[in-house]
Amino acid sequence: MNTEDKSEEINEMIPEEQEELDLESDDNEHQEEIKSIEEQLQEDLNKEKDKFLRLFAEFENYKKRTSKERMDLFKTAGQEVIVALLPIMDDFDRALKEISKSTDKELFKGVDLISNKFKETLKSKGLQEITTKEGDAFDAEVHDAITQIPAPSKKLKGKIIDVVEKGFKLGDKIIRHPKVVVGN
Repeated sequence: MNTEDKSEEINEMIPEEQEELDLESDDNEHQEEIKSIEEQLQEDLNKEKDKFLRLFAEFENYKKRTSKERMDLFKTAGQEVIVALLPIMDDFDRALKEISKSTDKELFKGVDLISNKFKETLKSKGLQEITTKEGDAFDAEVHDAITQIPAPSKKLKGKIIDVVEKGFKLGDKIIRHPKVVVGN
């Protein structure tokens, strides 16, 4: 090969190399473009994942809340009916107190049987009596003070002197506060 041939070969190589360099720079720009598109898609995917997770968590909270509300509703579903029946229970107690004074023991047994059956039925529906007796400490959260009287002794100051009406709970909820007289 002579020098002319070599120079032609070099001249021929230079544009090819130039093309390669141009292709490499185009390739780099193309790769950067692909990376930016990929980054944008990844960012969009992350946003959608975040939205999905938030929506899923919100739905789970909704399910828990409605489930709890439904359970509370079932626990106190008959509350209105039971509250309406409480005065009847009070009437049974007053009737038993008066009938116990009479000499007719069979009448007392019959009314007592009906009263117990009535109370057990309400108890099976979740009704519980709030036990309150004389000498217990007065609690404004539980008891309903209807009056205050001078305490018969220093020991009974701020304590319950008399229970006028029994209190009841349905589940954990107080549906009727016990009415009490408090010593002052």
